[in-house]
Amino acid sequence: MFEELSSTDARVKYGAAKALLNAAKEDATGLYSHAAFFENLLDSDNNILKWTAIDVIGFMAAVDADQRIAKTADKMVSFLSAGKLITANHAIATLARFAVSFPDQRQRITRDLMSVERCVYDTDECRNIALGNVILALDSYFERVGDKQAVIAFVERQTANTRNATAKKAQAFLKKHATKQPTMPAYSGRSKGRKPPTETLTSSA
Repeated sequence: MFEELSSTDARVKYGAAKALLNAAKEDATGLYSHAAFFENLLDSDNNILKWTAIDVIGFMAAVDADQRIAKTADKMVSFLSAGKLITANHAIATLARFAVSFPDQRQRITRDLMSVERCVYDTDECRNIALGNVILALDSYFERVGDKQAVIAFVERQTANTRNATAKKAQAFLKKHATKQPTMPAYSGRSKGRKPPTETLTSSA
């Protein structure tokens, strides 16, 4: 199946990529010995293969007995600020899985996910889409977060996001997790030149 990823036939190539991703979702243990192969694909010029690798590596986090996958965190974080929305969205989902599987990286990952608020994409709307995915990612492991108030403050700002879907995700998050009404200034996500308030995580999970 790995050889098929080099096929010149797109149907064969992407069929193999889909099969590998499905296998990783089911049980990444069988692919773990090929971790280096997927790490190399992170630098592929083929975006579909790159996105597949990001996702497969995310699923491998749960079976990372030798800390091979944990070492790719810096690469995943770099995708957040690379300006490519789809790549960033895949990395956001994978970093959420890392945050669950690697407690020692959770504080840093949480901070980096929230930094998407200051990243530059092709448009403000692209960033706002990414922010909606960050909210979903934070929701997936919020109970494990050390500094919950920093996350709540970040999500509060997104209730004024100019993308309605993202604002609704923020509202749903707060309804589920917050214990008080928003108190932080809202950030609309309109201007690339204006930086929103920043927060730092002060305790580890």
